[in-house]
Amino acid sequence: MPPISLHPLATFTPDLYTRAWQSTPHPYLPLLATTHDKTVTVFSLVDFSKHSSLTGGHSRSIRSCAWQPSPSSSSSQSNQSKLRLVTGSFDSTAGIWTYNPSAALEKPITTTNKDDDGGGEDEEEWEFTLVLEGHENELKSLSFSPSGQYLATCSRDKSIWIWEHLTGSEDDEEEEEEDWETVAVLNEHDGDVKTVAFAPQFPTEKKHNGRRYGSDVLASGSYDDTVRMWREDQDGEWTCVGVLGGHEGTRKRRRMGGMKRGRGERGIGGIGGRWGGIPNTMRRSLREEWECKGELPKVHTREIYSVAWSGRTGLVATGGGDGMVVVYEEDGETGRWEVKARVEMAHGPYEINHVVWCRRFDKGVMEGREEEMLVTTGDDGVVRAWEVRMGE
Repeated sequence: MPPISLHPLATFTPDLYTRAWQSTPHPYLPLLATTHDKTVTVFSLVDFSKHSSLTGGHSRSIRSCAWQPSPSSSSSQSNQSKLRLVTGSFDSTAGIWTYNPSAALEKPITTTNKDDDGGGEDEEEWEFTLVLEGHENELKSLSFSPSGQYLATCSRDKSIWIWEHLTGSEDDEEEEEEDWETVAVLNEHDGDVKTVAFAPQFPTEKKHNGRRYGSDVLASGSYDDTVRMWREDQDGEWTCVGVLGGHEGTRKRRRMGGMKRGRGERGIGGIGGRWGGIPNTMRRSLREEWECKGELPKVHTREIYSVAWSGRTGLVATGGGDGMVVVYEEDGETGRWEVKARVEMAHGPYEINHVVWCRRFDKGVMEGREEEMLVTTGDDGVVRAWEVRMGE
């Protein structure tokens, strides 16, 4: 296997000067959203500079964020009239934000928007449109299904909520924006739920005892030292179909009823209705066998806070409390994972809270090539981009 090395590519500007939690690239546009304090700063991936800010929506720090995928994702900005970003906060709520570029796209969202004085971005296009309430404690993580139909949120209250975006017709813009409904509340974890993630793509639906289960697969990791896998069945029930154990430490990364909240109103349904009156822990459901196929070498000296798997190269990156970034690669012959690159003190003495693989859009990319970089986010309020060099 050819050697791999990491080299500093750029530091996103400006520095945030406060602990930064997570950086999330848009599925296809050159935008990166970083959460810190009560703010999300959106950076341009073209020139690594600030594009805009989202402020005023939450009363406490924003821990995580996710871009809603478009049902018909396209690399063409002309097909995207509205962007939607969801934020999860320590105030126990999720916030829905929308960005409305002009029809003519006179201010392209791929570049920095600045006023005549060279400071102060045009941020009026971002609108805080809705609050999703229900969790009893801070939100730790959130994730969209590949289609953008479902949003999963998890919390210190040990629960996972699954929300559905009920889109209306193209002419009914208000309903398309605002109609969200809770379709499941999952309570099977015995500890704080630290992270949730939908599989980017899963091949097929499943069948069990005459029941069909959808192709969307949700994974959740908890302080109870388990990872649980969830699927939706033909009746709209989300059930646990697998439990993964094996870890000796925490995986880092509520009631039955339905809730639908619009502007200024909220309703809680009873146990009946969509769930049929049967708690999800009592329902007979599909049980999938998940097999551990490998284990990463132990390199970090402190907790690992973030793991990122590249769908393009198959490389895995980790970052954590020791300030180290590590890249691993699987040996195709033996199936064993090997350390291919590491950077110590990648953010100086500060901890690394998040790592993510991200497509490059900057001028350093050779024409006609699609390249990938690694983005790290740290306690120092700095977001760094790293070039991944193969064969050196």
